[in-house]
Amino acid sequence: MGYWKLDPAQVYASGPNAWDTAVHDASEEYKHRMHNLCCDNCHSHVALALNLMRYNNSTNWNMVTLCFFCLLYGKYVSVGAFVKTWLPFVLLLGIILTISLVFNLR
Repeated sequence: MGYWKLDPAQVYASGPNAWDTAVHDASEEYKHRMHNLCCDNCHSHVALALNLMRYNNSTNWNMVTLCFFCLLYGKYVSVGAFVKTWLPFVLLLGIILTISLVFNLR
């Protein structure tokens, strides 16, 4: 499990409760949506909240930019969380490389 710690000072929406209001409004919107793996998922939910609060003075947040920033600035809660996140990808990559090397060497 990873996280990216956001800075409340980067919220540019007006009002003293802009952060809380944006999170609430995004949750109200996503309360009625079906989450799926590829498109409308938790990353989209967070991106909507970031857009509503104008985080970093931007309204262009989406699941791709959010993923990029999480990879760049994110931290893991533990070494085990890091391993659980990346081990499946590394194993799959290793299998693909092994298969491609075996077939290319023949």
